[in-house]
Amino acid sequence: MKVLMINGSPRVHGNTYIALHEMEKVFTNSGIETEILHVGNKDIRGCIACTSCAKTGKCVFDDIVNETAPKFEECNGLVIGSPVYYASANATLIAFLTRLFYSTHFDKAMKVGAAVAAARRGGLSSTFDELNKFFTISGMPVASGQYWNSIHGREAGEASQDIEGLQSMRTLANNMTFLMKSIALGKKTFGLPEKEPFQRTNFIR
Repeated sequence: MKVLMINGSPRVHGNTYIALHEMEKVFTNSGIETEILHVGNKDIRGCIACTSCAKTGKCVFDDIVNETAPKFEECNGLVIGSPVYYASANATLIAFLTRLFYSTHFDKAMKVGAAVAAARRGGLSSTFDELNKFFTISGMPVASGQYWNSIHGREAGEASQDIEGLQSMRTLANNMTFLMKSIALGKKTFGLPEKEPFQRTNFIR
């Protein structure tokens, strides 16, 4: 089993990384393979709605988004971590996720998703909600912990002092591990749920 972890902070080893690394230790102890991919400091432009990916199966901008796509397809779980800027996720991360989810056409259903937000004080819940929407639009079960998945710290490294936040990360990783293993067992025993043909409607007709 594999978990892909996305670090959306510009800082390689900042507070977002501390949260992800705390989860990584739990995954490793559970025999789950992990990779932390740092995207928050990359030059990533947003989607331009060209729909080229519908024809080619990849984004027209050949950067870290296309490099990440096969890793996303292969993994059993995806963890997205972001710092909070103006009660929102890092814009670079959102550009990355928008293009990654839209340009990849493999079935994402039953891959387990988990979102993590890091902030000095406020804006954690809105950022957490924002990130979870990428999972739910794709049929991905969302892992939960013991609280909203958040950790506090202003200066780089301060999150290591947030004892409750670190515990939340460990609980989240344990719950995510259980959910991934349960889904794998369920697939083997029962198969995946049948899908109805998608009914796309517009509000103007």
